[in-house]
Amino acid sequence: MNKRNLLFALVIIITFIGGILTGVLYSTNIATENNDTKSINIVNAPKSALKPEEKALPEIEKARSKALIAYVQDFRDPNGIEYAKLTHVIFSFAHPTKEGGILLNGDPALKNLRATVAIAKKYHTKVILGVGGWFHINGGESYPYFKAAISNSATRAKLVQELTSFADRENVDGIDIDFEHPRNKEDAANLAAFTKELSEQLHPKNKELSVAVYAKIHAVTLTETSFVNYETAMFQHVDHVNIMAYDGQWDDGYHAANLSPYPYTEKIVGYWANYFEANHLSKEKLVLGVPLYAQPENPKIKQVSYEAIINNNPANAASDTVKMNGTTYYYNGETTMKKKTKLALNHGFGGMMLWEAGLDAKGAHSLTGTISAELKNSSNDPVKYYTMKKNK
Repeated sequence: MNKRNLLFALVIIITFIGGILTGVLYSTNIATENNDTKSINIVNAPKSALKPEEKALPEIEKARSKALIAYVQDFRDPNGIEYAKLTHVIFSFAHPTKEGGILLNGDPALKNLRATVAIAKKYHTKVILGVGGWFHINGGESYPYFKAAISNSATRAKLVQELTSFADRENVDGIDIDFEHPRNKEDAANLAAFTKELSEQLHPKNKELSVAVYAKIHAVTLTETSFVNYETAMFQHVDHVNIMAYDGQWDDGYHAANLSPYPYTEKIVGYWANYFEANHLSKEKLVLGVPLYAQPENPKIKQVSYEAIINNNPANAASDTVKMNGTTYYYNGETTMKKKTKLALNHGFGGMMLWEAGLDAKGAHSLTGTISAELKNSSNDPVKYYTMKKNK
């Protein structure tokens, strides 16, 4: 090849390479100037080069599981509790003083509480400290002590601090208020203030707050009673409302059969469901209480535990009455407990409550087991318990 032809070939090669470089630089400048790669229209690009627009997945929020809450008295053996079947254990009771302090029933009670907390954690069961109850450690009813403590802003604040500090120190998961009972509007207002102040201390620590309430239905007339008062605002500050739907035997004299029959419970459930709906409160907070003890027809004879009834004859589990010790006892057997659990769930309640765990039968006829199974059966359909949250 002569020099002239060689020079001509080099000119062609340089011109070709220059054209390619110019095209690349031009495309790059367009993308840079627009600062948006989406402005380049890729028509013939292979599918692997197309990236789909990423959309945030919707959050799936699991509704709260149904609660099975059992009160446990402070002298019970912590090893005898069916933790695996319970969501909450309410250790009962701390006793308020008029000055805003709290008292436990000595070192044995504190030892049992600590053992309960340690065992419960293995089963992911929450332990709540109950404060109040019917009887006071210093004698008589708890009412005058509790009333005095929450009626004064200073002693109320002290009681809030005492309970919060105790919950932190002993690693309990919350507090249950059992003020039996607010008997006028002033009591109700003070209880609401106490609940609000305690909530403001517990909830930021991820601790729960519950309140035990009177049934509000007369066992004989099946109408609303008015001698116990609550402020609606109080229920906004609690996680659970434990309805004491028992002890109806004291209405209009003594009638053992009115301990907690099913028609009485129907009225109680209806009352609280309607009350919460009317006041735009979540019915999931409502927890239906049931008794694990039997009331004797002869009031001179003591109550007996459901365990004693089953130990007498396991067949008694299928009934609500039994003749023992020369009298007839009234109680709730397995069939009634299943009906009550379904009743509560059908009205949108958040679960069931037991008074109290130490009174239950062991083994196959455990009412804790009966109710637990009924609650689990109600949640077999996962669609029922999941809702989709809109992405913000």
